[in-house]
Amino acid sequence: MGLLGTGDYWLTRVLLQRGLALLYLVAFLVAARQFRPLVGEDGLLPLSEYAERADFAARPSLFYLAPDDRVVGVAAWTGVALAALALVGVPGFLGAYAVPASMALWGAMWLLYLSFVNAGRVFYGYGWESMLLETGFLAVFLGAGASAPPEIVVWLLRWVLFRNMFGAGLIKLRGDDCWRDLSAMDDHYETQPIPNPGSWFAHHLPARFHRVEVLGNHVVELAVPFLYFAPQPYAALGGALTIGFQLWLMGTGNFAWLNALTAVQALATFDDATLARLLPIDAPAAASPPDAQVVAAFVVALVVLALSVRPARNLLSESQAMNRGYDPLHLVNTYGAFGSITETRYQLVVEGTRAADPDPDDWTAYGWAGQPGPVDERPRQWAPYHLRLDWQLWFAAMRPRPGPRQRWLYRLLEALLDADPATRSLLGDDPFGDEPPERVRVLRYRYRYTTPEERAETGDWWVRERVGTYVPASDAADLARRRGCRGLGRGRY
Repeated sequence: MGLLGTGDYWLTRVLLQRGLALLYLVAFLVAARQFRPLVGEDGLLPLSEYAERADFAARPSLFYLAPDDRVVGVAAWTGVALAALALVGVPGFLGAYAVPASMALWGAMWLLYLSFVNAGRVFYGYGWESMLLETGFLAVFLGAGASAPPEIVVWLLRWVLFRNMFGAGLIKLRGDDCWRDLSAMDDHYETQPIPNPGSWFAHHLPARFHRVEVLGNHVVELAVPFLYFAPQPYAALGGALTIGFQLWLMGTGNFAWLNALTAVQALATFDDATLARLLPIDAPAAASPPDAQVVAAFVVALVVLALSVRPARNLLSESQAMNRGYDPLHLVNTYGAFGSITETRYQLVVEGTRAADPDPDDWTAYGWAGQPGPVDERPRQWAPYHLRLDWQLWFAAMRPRPGPRQRWLYRLLEALLDADPATRSLLGDDPFGDEPPERVRVLRYRYRYTTPEERAETGDWWVRERVGTYVPASDAADLARRRGCRGLGRGRY
């Protein structure tokens, strides 16, 4: 069938929508639990700063109009409810109203999540936020019920997948030398943002395997994406290779829903005939979509085509930018990941004490949910759940001192001195409970994995060495003064 036909994608649509609904569900649950302590009324980056300083036309959000924690809560839990309805396919049971109900449901989820992303600032500044919005916007036009989706929407989803994968491949070739000399994976598993239970084992695979890994990465990200636009079964082969690659990444690291979302996008490379051979499911003979839906899909395709010019130019540019949006609605974006690989892992450890004149033994460490802490603690599996504070801690630890993008850190420390319940909910372990410390400090450590011999002897997963003090011992007044002197209470919202 042509691009404006219906093709045979009824089952493809069902799987795409269920997978995307599940990721929306996770994203809204993350927002319900983390948005208010991070960027709510009294968050680490208060919502009022966004409402006062943002240009609504550049960063539209419901929270610009109503910067209120109650509105945030209603929006997050409404998103959870809508995602649950989409996950069980409720619009498909509504007969003649299936398509408009589906469009309304997916459109509402997209609008709600757009509000979180545009108001979330640094805590929502990840490529997979825009990717979820771009994919979710196209899902509005997939339809529901007995009718097939307009085939052009399936091709638009392949275009998102292509930019996702090919952009990631190009940014690596243009990035660190380690991607060209095939040594990138020597360090990646140890220094990645949030390791998972498989990361230690992957790190200790033979060096030759790591070389093959990098070469395979280049093949999957630079050559395979062109199969997405090929006839069947080659398109499905490209999708299968992409999904297999994402499963490996999921098993060796915590990257929120980036890998799961990429795998969902890759479902668009399969048609119903291929899926019927792979799965114990028979796809029914689907009716043609309503004319209004086809026209809407055609208009969207024209908009996407027009908005794709700048992202396409970026792909071909020697100064390629990754994870950049070109419009306030995040309709067409550029993507990429790990153009540079960190060779040394640094960690921030926040400690508190109630002692007036503390000795070294008087300090007790807080625990993070996903960042390494105690050396005998095994990395945990979190993805597709997103630990937003932990990701920012990884970025912050790259610097020997807090910078302008870490102005939230002083508010975090002040909140710990106040035993703020919302902030404490973001931690993995709070040793002080409702009786907060009098002072806090932040130490900077160098971490590395134990060798297999060290692990067999000690049972530890990590070896660490203190390399500096990130924030010296401070009470509340000290923190307020430091934040003001460094200008970290001001700057970009």
